[in-house]
Amino acid sequence: MKPTADGRLPVLIVGGSLVGLSTSLFLGRLGVPHLLVEKHAGTSHHPRGRGNNVRTMELFRVAGVESAIRQAASVLAENHGILQADTLTGAEQEWLFREIDPGGALKRFSPSGWCLCSQNDLEPVLLEHARRLSGDIRFGTELVSFEQDADGVTALLRSRETGAEETLRASYLVAADGPRSPVRERLGIGQTGPGDLFHNVSITFRAKRLADVVGDRRFIACYLTDPAGAGALLPVDNQEQWVFHAPWHPENGEALEEFTDERCIAHIRAAAGVPDLEVEITGRAPWHAAQRVAERYSAGRVFLAGDSAHEMSPTGAFGSNTGIQDAHNLAWKLAAVLGGWAGTGLLESYGRERRPVAEATSARATARSAEHRHPGYEVTPGTGRQSNVLAVALGYRYPLGAVVGADADGPAVPDTFAADGSPGGRAPHVRLRRAGVALSSLDLFETVPVLLAGSDGRAWREAGERVGKRLGVPLTVHRVGPGLELEQGPEPGPDFAEAYGIGAEGAVLVRPDGFVAWRSAESVGEPEAVLEAVLRSVLCLD
Repeated sequence: MKPTADGRLPVLIVGGSLVGLSTSLFLGRLGVPHLLVEKHAGTSHHPRGRGNNVRTMELFRVAGVESAIRQAASVLAENHGILQADTLTGAEQEWLFREIDPGGALKRFSPSGWCLCSQNDLEPVLLEHARRLSGDIRFGTELVSFEQDADGVTALLRSRETGAEETLRASYLVAADGPRSPVRERLGIGQTGPGDLFHNVSITFRAKRLADVVGDRRFIACYLTDPAGAGALLPVDNQEQWVFHAPWHPENGEALEEFTDERCIAHIRAAAGVPDLEVEITGRAPWHAAQRVAERYSAGRVFLAGDSAHEMSPTGAFGSNTGIQDAHNLAWKLAAVLGGWAGTGLLESYGRERRPVAEATSARATARSAEHRHPGYEVTPGTGRQSNVLAVALGYRYPLGAVVGADADGPAVPDTFAADGSPGGRAPHVRLRRAGVALSSLDLFETVPVLLAGSDGRAWREAGERVGKRLGVPLTVHRVGPGLELEQGPEPGPDFAEAYGIGAEGAVLVRPDGFVAWRSAESVGEPEAVLEAVLRSVLCLD
């Protein structure tokens, strides 16, 4: 940890699960010194939160950890689809969907893909890479209290092993401390939404013969509907280790202690349809599905991220992905403000951008749980199945925030996915080459704003170089076209200018998080004046 010249830490992260560790990774990549504290002694040991969508994997790709995550997830690389059955051996068998990406069509839109990596496998990868960058991640350390003023946050930390306390001063605090966030409660931030939806007990177990029963059905999850064995079966290694989510009804007075080994074994045998299945229970953990979104994502210098900001039904793994994407959105803004090339007003765009996404996504997650008849969720599904999951994974947008020219009345999560390069949306993936090396256009976006000009956009390039220098903004400028530093790759795919909605004389400004901040389809009379106004607006420099 490297404090600033006055001894103050730039960022304190509270919470060391998926979102906290992702925040540490992203801040470390951006060169922002920070400290992460987590009250538990280590990373998660329970296999949960396994679905990492394509946008999350794009972020991990740019952060340099995608290959390590896929290696950690290799045992489940061939698992696809969601199966619904009465029992594993019963007559009623229906695939809700067989493939996440049937036909490989996703390659047209992304250099990455979905990845099934359980939280207990993913967190150690994030921890290893985050530690390489920051070096100060403390497990077994809790936030006791904090106070903030106009200049920073004063936090009291305590070691849960020794009881030793430490007071430190940070410029900003990021609370990734879970759905019952003490930080959110301390700030007095309320929540909106219907609240609790249903409850399950997650049971880990070993059953050697279960692999023979499952056979070649390599599913992500199997929903079992027979009342005696209702629940969801998830593979851990496709061989001996499994997880079963059993319905739990604490609202009816059912206690967690009632889930004895004997009861869990009987339930799993009924779900499998194998009365003599040998089952060894290795653990159990309760969890609660809910739909809630914080009324505000920040208060002063304190920001909420992940489950502290929103709770979602687990169906579709929308919650963890939304939380990781929160972290990515916030990290570059903190880096820009702390680096002095953006005004503090930029941080206000975090909640304006991310909260509408969470509201829309949490509603989708709830509807998906009903559609899949998730065990314990006793509601009538809406009409028809959800389609175009890419609209949630890749198509979410920022109608209001650090953008210029976005459709302010447009939805945060549209009904259909369109990679059109318009302001407020994720920058499209286009295959490019630089010095003969293949890359995705998404590989260009991580640390600084990037101005991409068409092949005839020399005026935009010159304007970008001058304006960036004058404003003190580390703006990277590229022209894209034949014979230039960035050329269209020979692989089949969308044309750069067409994908980004500009002509040969146009330009597009992309934020460090890979979202389009502004674009001009063609040249303008005074590109320097236009670009300066755009940068001042996006980065709150006025």
